[in-house]
Amino acid sequence: MKRLPARLVALPLWASVIAAAVGGIVLGAAFPTLSLWPLAFAGVFIILWSLNGRTWASGLLIGLVSGAMFWGPLIHWLTLYLGPVPWLGLAGVQTVYFVIFGAVAAVVLRHGPTVWSTTRKRLIFIPLVLAGLWVAREGIAAVWPYGGFAWGRLAQSQSESGFGPLVAWCGTAGLSFLIAWSAAFVFEAIRVRRFLRVGAITILVLVCAVAFPRFPVATSGTIRLAAVQGNTKSALFDVVEPGQNVIDHAETTLTYVKSPVDVVIWPENASDVDPTRFKESAQVLDYLSAKYNAPFIVGTITEPRDGVYFNSSLVWMSGQGVTAQYDKIHPVPFAEYMPNRDFFHALAPDLVDMVTHDYSFGTRSNVVQVAGTNIGLSICFDIVDDQQIFDMLSSGANIIVAQTNNADFGYSEESAQQLAIARLRAIETGRTLVNISTVGISSIIGPDGQTIDSLPEHTRGAMTNTLNLSSSTTPAMVIGRGIEWLLGAIGLVGFALCSFASRRLGRGRGEREGN
Repeated sequence: MKRLPARLVALPLWASVIAAAVGGIVLGAAFPTLSLWPLAFAGVFIILWSLNGRTWASGLLIGLVSGAMFWGPLIHWLTLYLGPVPWLGLAGVQTVYFVIFGAVAAVVLRHGPTVWSTTRKRLIFIPLVLAGLWVAREGIAAVWPYGGFAWGRLAQSQSESGFGPLVAWCGTAGLSFLIAWSAAFVFEAIRVRRFLRVGAITILVLVCAVAFPRFPVATSGTIRLAAVQGNTKSALFDVVEPGQNVIDHAETTLTYVKSPVDVVIWPENASDVDPTRFKESAQVLDYLSAKYNAPFIVGTITEPRDGVYFNSSLVWMSGQGVTAQYDKIHPVPFAEYMPNRDFFHALAPDLVDMVTHDYSFGTRSNVVQVAGTNIGLSICFDIVDDQQIFDMLSSGANIIVAQTNNADFGYSEESAQQLAIARLRAIETGRTLVNISTVGISSIIGPDGQTIDSLPEHTRGAMTNTLNLSSSTTPAMVIGRGIEWLLGAIGLVGFALCSFASRRLGRGRGEREGN
């Protein structure tokens, strides 16, 4: 059967713009709170369809529309307290990466058939290159600018799907690649009129992926802990008396933690008064630590010297005070510190002035030893930082504690999205993960991704459990960020080949027209 040329399945520009918008919306629906995870495959497919037959210039427009329709709804929770400007700023920066992806993917779709001229080569290489470019987009956005924002990655939509366990083998970047490749493979099969055969192959690959054995995690001991959710007024504009959050968490602990434990964990900002500087807060922690005969891990803001602040997690023991400390390594730009303050103050002085002081970048290890156990500590958005997770496991963490404060986001999707990322991290690292928030959602997640215990949003309570520790090293932790570099390089090299073919074709046309 004669193969139809790719241009016959291309949409006119107006229809491509509509398809791009639909693709972005569909892709966003794969993430919490809708969590319709199969739509991740459909969203990528529709976005590729909207790019088919486009030039790099019109690919910019397609990327703009699809990126805006994905990122705008996904992080709309930013507007709850802060209004539209920060939301538009962050969504805009993330959309820029979609704009670039749209241009380079359009070049690959348009000129890939020239570089790989046979049906077999097209089916092998074009999906690999497109998926690699998707991973490159996610990887660059995760680290730049100002440390990046590793949110909205394809893999993060699959934390509760049958594909989630694969993240222990191939990491977050590898799982994103698999999803993007599957969509690109089916799309290319349609372009070369081999849909039935290749569709069957794709289904077989995905079935094998779901049936792939879970990575076996060995237990190396146990720890009994209590994680306390105080349901405190910890949002930016909440008006409370200093020390009220300490009192609320103390009362919640005394009410809900009844049995002996090895350690008690409070969330980020649970101690709104620094116990290293204010004796009232120190006395509360001393009393509680003595009562339970256990150390407390407490989130607070420390000021070791005038004008220097850290978002810190303290290990507090009665009679000893701070026995270990982790200071947040990657403060959140525009929330915990203001980069290029003078420049942005000229643009939005009222918003910039809300960040009254800049948190410093921590240099301590994010692994502390408590009750003979190496505990990896993550504060809020630390959980999305790949490098911090790799460093945590290389430092010997046997369990992960993710302390967070979601009070600024109310009942929005933010806490559910963050929990999905935490769930994926538990699987990826092969560690039990305790996600404890001031207001929820708080959960304890096993290395298999299953929920061991949880607390609903905006409810006081505590999760008290005996949890397994592990020293197992998953393949994802062994390969580290190397797989992201490799997959991204495949995409960029493939794009370079297609770009060269485009220029060569343009020169050839120019020579023929000149003759």
